Amino acid sequence: MTNHESIVALERALREKNDQWTRLDEKRNVILETIQQAKAALNDYEETLDTYEKARVLLQQSAEYARKQAKQQMETLVTNALQYVFGPMIAFEIELEEHGNRAVAEMFVVSNFDGMKIKTKPQDARGGGVVDIVTLALRVALMETTQPKQSGPILLDEPGKHVSGEYTHYLYEFLKSLATMFDRQILMITHNHHLMESGDKAFIVTIRDGISQVEEATSP
Repeated sequence: MTNHESIVALERALREKNDQWTRLDEKRNVILETIQQAKAALNDYEETLDTYEKARVLLQQSAEYARKQAKQQMETLVTNALQYVFGPMIAFEIELEEHGNRAVAEMFVVSNFDGMKIKTKPQDARGGGVVDIVTLALRVALMETTQPKQSGPILLDEPGKHVSGEYTHYLYEFLKSLATMFDRQILMITHNHHLMESGDKAFIVTIRDGISQVEEATSP
């Protein structure tokens, strides 16, 4: 093999290795993105479970009278939230059962389709949008029912991020009603422009050269 042929063969081999590396790098990026999405989904799931568990503990450890009051307040607030966003054919129910000296609480979303009552766990009820609303309303209910009562604003990070666009308007109307009902300020981080525009004041955070820049959003 001549020197020229050797160089041509080496160049061809190099191109093949470069192509192989590019394909492997693309696969690596896809895998990393999938891992990040899985971690985010796991974090959402853990936060949701934590909210449900806190509600269960409150109901289980309260005295009977306080337990009934807390149950009614939670059911009413979460039902109002679901119906505000998704319509009147959906509700939230808590079932309390006595097991020895301990009360056990189970939570359900109840939907009515053509007169048929369908009861499911919140995490199994027609997609993530319902889970978002139930979790949001439960957190507010815990703030309002826990003694001593917790004061301060309601802090929300990407509320309703799984709620379909057709329901976004109802979601921010519900958030406004929450602020009025409980006389609490709502501080919210969101990428949703509709929710951003619903606030009395909004700020846009951008990153430039690794530094966060904050500027007040102006009305269109």
